[in-house]
Amino acid sequence: MGLVINRRLPKPGFEDLLEQLEIAPAPPLRRLGLCAGGPLEDTRGFVLHSSDWKGEGSMPVTGSATLTASLDVLKEIAEGGGPRDALLAMGHASWEAGQLEEEIFQHDAWLLAPASREIVFGHDHAAKWRQALASINIDPIRLTGRAGHA
Repeated sequence: MGLVINRRLPKPGFEDLLEQLEIAPAPPLRRLGLCAGGPLEDTRGFVLHSSDWKGEGSMPVTGSATLTASLDVLKEIAEGGGPRDALLAMGHASWEAGQLEEEIFQHDAWLLAPASREIVFGHDHAAKWRQALASINIDPIRLTGRAGHA
């Protein structure tokens, strides 16, 4: 399972979503930006957040990131608490066992870059891919649409 974190969703807004879910207070004391997390289950939300907060059903992703799909994290954030850093992804991406590894190692379909707080939780969604590429010393102008092997 994976989440796209650099495609901001203009609608619904966080406040609209909280209203649909009947989560108070309105307006919330804290807001989150929503992003298009992937093509599957795009009506289901996943909160990727810093590991300084855990709730029911929270699942560690790394030492510094946790994933929560229950409403308790949204309630905490709306009340002004919750994790220090968070983003709400609507939907997700998914692969069969071994499929992602094949796409990475056999087909050169993905570039791997280390995660950082700014890349994952930064508010400038348009800059995230440039920051990720810069972290592995790749200039996006030098990318091509053709795959190959050296």
